[in-house]
Amino acid sequence: MPNFKVVDLSHHNASPDFAKAKAAGVIGIIHKATQGSGFVDAKYAARAALAKKAGLLWGAYHFGTSADVDAQLANFLKVVKPDASTLVALDFEQNESAPAQTMSLVQAKQFLKAIEAKLGRKAVVYGGSYLKTKLGTTVDPYLAQHRLWWAQYGPAAKLPATWPSYWLWQYTDGHNGPEPHDVPGLGSPDCDTFDGTDDQLRGSWSA
Repeated sequence: MPNFKVVDLSHHNASPDFAKAKAAGVIGIIHKATQGSGFVDAKYAARAALAKKAGLLWGAYHFGTSADVDAQLANFLKVVKPDASTLVALDFEQNESAPAQTMSLVQAKQFLKAIEAKLGRKAVVYGGSYLKTKLGTTVDPYLAQHRLWWAQYGPAAKLPATWPSYWLWQYTDGHNGPEPHDVPGLGSPDCDTFDGTDDQLRGSWSA
């Protein structure tokens, strides 16, 4: 049965009660920080402080677009200012509201290489059907070096050939996908299951 050890949020989610979420078993939060080269999630900074105060692990994700990759990375790092304990992730999916502005697979790799050069560690790759379509049956040796945060709202995670297993599985958007959907203090957000122990999650968080 999936768990909600990790929950991902953005400005679209209502005011969270992180203490209540932690008491219910949530270990970490991954929050949207930026999108493209200019958008900043206005809720990011305040929620980062509140979540850390509640004793939760903290992470930030960037929603990739077709904008200049260096400008996107600069936007992300300026907002997040990641320390060694901050998980960083690239959200690689189709831009539903503006399909022409969707990040390409080439740009995604450029972003990942650039962030590794800046931070000395690899970002987590978030993706779902768009990522699977772009990769097809091909195994990508470079992407395989990155942890996969997989999005699929079905009874089981069916992964691209590049990854033998996921690190996190986003099993629900709060409506679709298997239970549980409701998280105390957070409503019905995107929930992400982790198959190991809490200590294993903490140990691998920002590796």
